[in-house]
Amino acid sequence: MSQTSSVASPKIVAAPPTSRRWWTLCVVGLAQLMVVLDSTVVNIALPSAQADLGFSNGDRQWIVTAYSLAFGSLLLLGGRLSDLIGRKRTFIIGLIGFAAASALGGAADSFGMLVGARALQGAFGALLAPTALAVLTTTFTIPKERARAFGVFGAIAGAGGAVGLLLGGYLTENFDWRWNLYINVVIAVIAIVGAAIFVSHATRTGPRPKLDIPGTLLVSGALFGLVYGFSNAETDGWDSILTWGTLSAAGILLVAFVLWQRKAAHPLLPLAIVLDRNRAAAYISILIAGAGMFGIFLFVTYYLQTSLQYSPMQTGLSFLPMIAMLVLAAQLSTNIFVPRFGPKVLVPLGMSLGAIGMIYLTHLDLNSVYVLDVLPPLMILGLAMGTIMPASMQTATLGVDGQFAGVASAMVNTSQQVGGSIGTALLNTLAATAATNYVAAHLPATAAVAAQAAVQSYAVAYWWGASFFIVGAIVAALLFRRIGHGISLRH
Repeated sequence: MSQTSSVASPKIVAAPPTSRRWWTLCVVGLAQLMVVLDSTVVNIALPSAQADLGFSNGDRQWIVTAYSLAFGSLLLLGGRLSDLIGRKRTFIIGLIGFAAASALGGAADSFGMLVGARALQGAFGALLAPTALAVLTTTFTIPKERARAFGVFGAIAGAGGAVGLLLGGYLTENFDWRWNLYINVVIAVIAIVGAAIFVSHATRTGPRPKLDIPGTLLVSGALFGLVYGFSNAETDGWDSILTWGTLSAAGILLVAFVLWQRKAAHPLLPLAIVLDRNRAAAYISILIAGAGMFGIFLFVTYYLQTSLQYSPMQTGLSFLPMIAMLVLAAQLSTNIFVPRFGPKVLVPLGMSLGAIGMIYLTHLDLNSVYVLDVLPPLMILGLAMGTIMPASMQTATLGVDGQFAGVASAMVNTSQQVGGSIGTALLNTLAATAATNYVAAHLPATAAVAAQAAVQSYAVAYWWGASFFIVGAIVAALLFRRIGHGISLRH
């Protein structure tokens, strides 16, 4: 390949392992939690923010979309910047920027100011998230310690959404919607101090590579088109010209990006990273799990609040057992089962558990009881995500040269973000269609019919979520190599 000689010379040499690395894990985990929970904590605050600032239901989606567009489209750039300017520096810049954007959003006195702040949050989140994972990847190089660290990190990545529901409910009910944004400032300040003290500075040897500007523009445009296209499908439907126009443009830009990476002197994403069989399987698994998992947080939240009349705080507490199972499964899988059986066994097993949990949820109705009907599938799904995510994330970054750890880590976040966008659009569209069809078949449209239609629409989403996990199980079983067949990035 033409890139061989140009990317092999500069190296980033990580500092040798020290006792501070476990404090580094705490700092990185805190930053990751802040980024992940922000996607759900703000959702809880939306009704209060809408009442306070007076924006319409149609405009409400932009509070979420502004963040996801900036975050999704800039992830690979953020990961590569951490490779080029140093991870500690990038990490601290990301924390400061995210905190400042959160403070701006909390102080917003207009809809436009809040949307702008959310876009800034997304941009700095795209800098912070892959850098946090890259710091973890280069800090923990001893296999046993690496497994333990990724178990913690994977648990945070999987549980962050549920923690956001709980925290958002508490802050909204007991304080003010603005504290759903201000809380990031508190978390970021602690993380900044910790990063300054505990995150090691990696030493670069050899010439500094240049940023691939054409590649950055192509892939950022492609990711923007993907996220915007799926977001637009959610609101305007799949028959919208804008939906298919942006998705088609994204596809064209993505093809152009791949062609450019094959000949670029300093590629943004060396294709050897994603063409490795195990690493590709890990990225695909994260994408599919992200698409399937969306049904849990979105539709179970809707069900608990609108069908069972739970408060936001009660809804958040309802997810705690799932978090506990996720953390338990993450620790067991990374410390015991992945070293013994490998991702080829663990990831398909987790996907199968995810499908079982989703199918279990399809039996919920207006008379369901939490302990008997909601709790068991949530615990199964916690086990599923705790089995899938840490094993996939560890495999996705294993064997990557230090100079590409940032962009390889960014691919993890990109897979999760694109998967979430796909899940949002597809599951919401399918659920809405199911609800409309149910009402049309059970006229007149009374309140009881509408309530039952909502439950039926959630069941349709769960069935499709189960199908995502089944496909994920098959793909993972076919693509992952057996244990003993290691992976490496050859330049």
